[in-house]
Parts: sequence; structure tokens; C-alpha cells
Amino acid sequence: MIIGVDEAGRGCIIGPMVICAAAISPLEEYKLKELGVKDSKKLTPRQRTMLYGKIGRLCRYATVKISAAEINELMERHNLNEIEAMKIAQAIDRLGIADATVYVDSPDNAPEKFAKRIEKYLKKRERIVAANKADDTYVIVGAASIIAKVLRDKEIEKIKRETGVDFNSGYTSDPFTQRVIERRAEFPQLEPYLRKKWVTLQRERQKKLVEF
Repeated sequence: MIIGVDEAGRGCIIGPMVICAAAISPLEEYKLKELGVKDSKKLTPRQRTMLYGKIGRLCRYATVKISAAEINELMERHNLNEIEAMKIAQAIDRLGIADATVYVDSPDNAPEKFAKRIEKYLKKRERIVAANKADDTYVIVGAASIIAKVLRDKEIEKIKRETGVDFNSGYTSDPFTQRVIERRAEFPQLEPYLRKKWVTLQRERQKKLVEF
């Protein structure tokens, strides 16, 4: 078996990060290509939703959701790469597949270093191949990226319904999200879903202190 791993929501200031580990036989991987599976960022929301169910019928997969509150807590002791590595290991272990080759989209510019981070958290020994832009290179990683993205988008819509606040994507680069963050005092119901250690939020606090 081969396993692909990717995340969705790493760069968000609102909401969770979702990690997916998807597994398939190398002999079946061509079927993902035939479906048009690729990096989720190159697909429309409709295309991702359509592919999500089809991928689920071809692949075994396991997901890990890390809430904003858990990320806040873990960032007291670890950087984001370390948090992602430990949660990737958790997703791989949940699959319960031994002796697989695991392809991981690395957030670290030194992918070998990121692979070693993951290995130290794994319960079973696996061969980790970490690479930058692996979701572009390996179809099984693209499949994992689609599952992670669809599930995270569902979580974001759930937060919007629960809080009554439309913050669009929740990404720090999103101007709509930025405007909501700037007015966060008006939306106390969003506080449990904010990543408090994010630079964007820290800058906002500093700006308010200067204005005061």
C-alpha cells in the first residue's frame, strides 16, 4: 500500500486544521488519475465535493481534526511544524497499515527534516517520503488534500452557523477575514475558534495598544 498525507487549514486564523492520510494499492492509483484527482487548490469547490465521494470508495483514509483551541494549547510548547508532524503520525497510525510507503506534503523547506519529525511520533515503522508540493507530484497526496479540504470547509460552515458570523475562508490572506479580525471585539462568539498565537492577531493587539 501507499499512503498520501496532506492538510487543509494550516495557514488559517479561524477554525481547525484537518489532516488526512489516504491509502491505496499502487496498482489502483491510476484510477485516481482517471478521476482527475490533483492538488485540491487546483479544483473548484464543486469538483472537490464530487471527487470526495469517489475517492472514499477507492481509498481507505483516516483524518485528524485539530481545533483552534488545541492548536493554541500546543503552541505553548511546540512550533506549527512539530504539531503538524505529531498529528500526521496520528493519522497514519489510525490507518493501521504496516510497511507502507508514505508520501507527505512537507511544510518545511528541508523535507528530510520534516520526515524525521514524523518518524519519531509513529507507533509503527513506515517509510516516509516528504516533499515540497507533494500534492502536485503524487496523486495519492492530491487525494488526501481533497478529503482534508472538503472536511475542513464543512467545519468552517459549521462555525459560521454556530456563531452567526460570515468570515469567508478564515485564512489570514483573505481580506474579508482580515476585516472581521479587525472588528473581533464585535464578535466575542468567534473567540473559541481563533488561533491566538497567529502573527495577524498579535499585530492587531499591538496596533490597539499603540492607539490607546
